[in-house]
Amino acid sequence: MRNKTGLLLGGMTIALLMAGCNTRPADTGINVNFVDRPSTVTANAFYASNKAPLQPSSFVKLPIGSIRPEGWVLKCLQLEKNGMTGHLDQISAWLEKKDNAWLSPDGKGIHGWEEVPYWLKGYADMGYVLGDSTIIRKAKVWINAVLGSQRADGYFGPVSISDGTRELWPNMIMLWCLQSYYEYSGDSRVLPFMTNYFKWEAALPDSAFLQHYWGASRGGDNLYSVYWLYNRTGEKWLLDLAEKIHKHTANWGNAQGLPNWHNVNIAQGFREPATYYLQSGDSVDLRATYHDFHLVRNLYGQVPGGMFGADENARPGYADPHQGIETCGMVEQMNSDEMLLRFTGDSRWADNCENVTFNTYPAALMPNFKALRYFTAPNMVVSAAENHSPGIQNKGPFFMMNPLSNRCCQHNHAQGWPYYAENLWMATPDNGLAAVLYAASAVSAKVGDGTKVTLQEQTHYPFSQKVSFTVHIPHPVHFPVYLRIPGWCQDAAITVNGKRQDAALRPDGYARLENTWKEGDQITLEMPMKITLHKWVKNKNSVSVNYGPLTFSLKIKERIEKADPEKTALPDSHWQPDVDTAAWPAYDIYPASAWNYGLLLKNSDPARDFKIIKKPWPANDFPFTPQSVPIELIASGKPISSWQIDNNGLCGVLPESPVTVTSAAGKITLLPMGATRLRISAFPVVK
Repeated sequence: MRNKTGLLLGGMTIALLMAGCNTRPADTGINVNFVDRPSTVTANAFYASNKAPLQPSSFVKLPIGSIRPEGWVLKCLQLEKNGMTGHLDQISAWLEKKDNAWLSPDGKGIHGWEEVPYWLKGYADMGYVLGDSTIIRKAKVWINAVLGSQRADGYFGPVSISDGTRELWPNMIMLWCLQSYYEYSGDSRVLPFMTNYFKWEAALPDSAFLQHYWGASRGGDNLYSVYWLYNRTGEKWLLDLAEKIHKHTANWGNAQGLPNWHNVNIAQGFREPATYYLQSGDSVDLRATYHDFHLVRNLYGQVPGGMFGADENARPGYADPHQGIETCGMVEQMNSDEMLLRFTGDSRWADNCENVTFNTYPAALMPNFKALRYFTAPNMVVSAAENHSPGIQNKGPFFMMNPLSNRCCQHNHAQGWPYYAENLWMATPDNGLAAVLYAASAVSAKVGDGTKVTLQEQTHYPFSQKVSFTVHIPHPVHFPVYLRIPGWCQDAAITVNGKRQDAALRPDGYARLENTWKEGDQITLEMPMKITLHKWVKNKNSVSVNYGPLTFSLKIKERIEKADPEKTALPDSHWQPDVDTAAWPAYDIYPASAWNYGLLLKNSDPARDFKIIKKPWPANDFPFTPQSVPIELIASGKPISSWQIDNNGLCGVLPESPVTVTSAAGKITLLPMGATRLRISAFPVVK
């Protein structure tokens, strides 16, 4: 049975790095075949790719604005715009403009750490993706201030000094904001600005370079920005700086263990060896990233949803599904998956990204996107202000939905949906396009001979197994289209203009469709979904229930109570004095129905134990609430009376399955995991 993390559990081999190769067919007909990943023998002629000697990437990120999201992804972005993210500059004290160090030409002032660039990273990209002139104008106030803050030596932004040396972490995030801004605008100030800053970094003595916990843990973000600039300027000294950054970044390539176990550091730091692999070409570096991913999930990620338990740090003995993950950790994992998909072409990174995106991330926020919680767990039956320590590591109201609290996640979560939308499609080295993360959208990009085409994607995926594409093109053009075949999909089928294509497709790769495409051509991908079970042997033999890429949770009736956000905010939270707290309430969520059910499984074929109920697509295009989900499962279960809320106020530790229960069986309803703010997603099995 395939692991729901979506990634290979065995050892890494050189074969994993190799791409499928194809000969170019004649222009007179379509050629469809299966490839592990696009060939990197050629380089894309139209979009910034890795310059030699960097290793070529299997996919190339399209400029922001190339992809127009539609359907439920667009709805999430609109909710984000109208929710916390879109109004955070009016809520968060960290984003007040008065005396803000990020707006100061000399970096003096207050609020000069990560909060502004964290928020701007998602807020500005949201504006670019939506084409929202108001957001873009507001974001540019901060961008212009940063570009105007560069000193003669190349340094920019607030002066953050600890132990006598500069803290580089906040600037790493702001560099990503500038990269997105450049991709969208082409502003000629950005490249020389980054060049001068990296010259300043290159001149720092080793004793003053990446000496602090956060910067050293996340130095891979700095490394990626150096490669981004190198791919646009080709200045060789940047590769020497990249070597220096790798040398001073925490060692995520240590086979004996991780440099630290903080959940967000893991979610973004583990990709650093694979990023450095682009320069080293050493498969040991690439394998290190895979090793870290599997190590963490083997120890603390024996749960559904693509993440792992680390509320704040992963801790020995704390691996039950009631352990949570930071909202920051979710969006950083999604970003890592998207990047690693580009670097390697390995479709299993896309599988994991979808796993987190569909099943874990949506439930971290209220459906109106106006409040979020710090931690979310696969088994979570109370989401309120109570202190759950030491069951979770942190003391305080970390399960409460609160728009004024959770300082880092309050700002950092904003990148989740914009980055996801930006990576739905990617360019390929052979001047084609690839649909790598399925969602209703339209992509416009140069292909083939340089002609700009638009591919329109229509689907309700992951709630539907059908994805349709329409080609809009000014004249016939020859180019390849790649369609990802997810790891869970055994019987994918493709039709072109109504004719089924005879191609041997299999999971964990891509269908490559090469053709001379013309206006109005239609492509349809069918990905049959079926019920599967995953048995979490290392977590009391519990099981999770999947239907295609969706994981399902017990439907628990929610009792939602509004609360004063000021009274329950964490001590390090700060908000603007004129915030209307009535417009931004906090929420406690309690169970109003029984949650302690085990699954009764009678059949060898899982499909026979569940009834699938399809419902109409929600009129508001938002499928992530118990009321709006377009699919439910009906199963048989029994309550386990001994399984109760524990002394720390958490869902009790899973009982060992199978559990002997004498109570009568009854019907229970399961909903997609991402729609459930209270959930049981890892089930005991009863007999």
